[in-house]
Amino acid sequence: MKPLYACLLLASLAGCASAPHSINNACAIFNQRDGLFNDWHAAAKRAERAHGIPVPILMATLRRESGFQSDARPPRTKLLGFIPWSRQSSAYGYSQALDGTWRQYRQETGRSLARRNNFADAVDFVGWYHSRTVANKGVAPNDAYNLYLAYYLGWSGFDNRGSRSNKAVLRYARDMATTAKRYQAQLASCSRL
Repeated sequence: MKPLYACLLLASLAGCASAPHSINNACAIFNQRDGLFNDWHAAAKRAERAHGIPVPILMATLRRESGFQSDARPPRTKLLGFIPWSRQSSAYGYSQALDGTWRQYRQETGRSLARRNNFADAVDFVGWYHSRTVANKGVAPNDAYNLYLAYYLGWSGFDNRGSRSNKAVLRYARDMATTAKRYQAQLASCSRL
C-alpha cells in the first residue's frame, strides 16, 4: 500500500516545478494545476477573499512578472561584456518579490514560512501588495493598470510621477491590464471552475 501512496504523492507534485503549458488561458492554467496539494484556483480564490483583489488581476500580475515560472529571476549583468556577474535585483519566484518586500509581507501577515517559489504564497503576496496599494494609494481594487504600475515601480516609485513616464513600464501595465480582462472573460466561461 505504501508504494501506491508514494506514486500518488509524486503524481500530484509532478507539475509543481514547471510552468503551465497554456499561460494565456486562465481556464487551462487552473485545469493544469488542480492537484490535491497544488490547487492554483483554490489558492487564488483564497487570496481574493483575503485581500479583495479579483483573481484575474492576481493571475495577470503573476503572468506578467514570471510567466508562472517558480524560480524566475532577473538576468545577470555581464562583467567585461561576457562574464556572468550579479543580478539586477533580488526579485525571485512567481511574484518576483524583492527580498525586503518579501520580509515585510512575512512579518505583516505572520506567514513566516512563506516561500516565493510556492504558488499559494506568491499569489497571496500579490493580493497583499495590491490591497496595500488600494488602501494607501487610493487605487481601485479592479484597476489592473494602476495596480500593476504600483507593483512594478514600488510604492515610492508610484508616488513619483516622473517614474510613470517610462514608456516600457506603461506598456507592461497596459499588457497586464489586457491580460486581466482576457482572464476575466475566460474564467466567466470555464466549465469546471
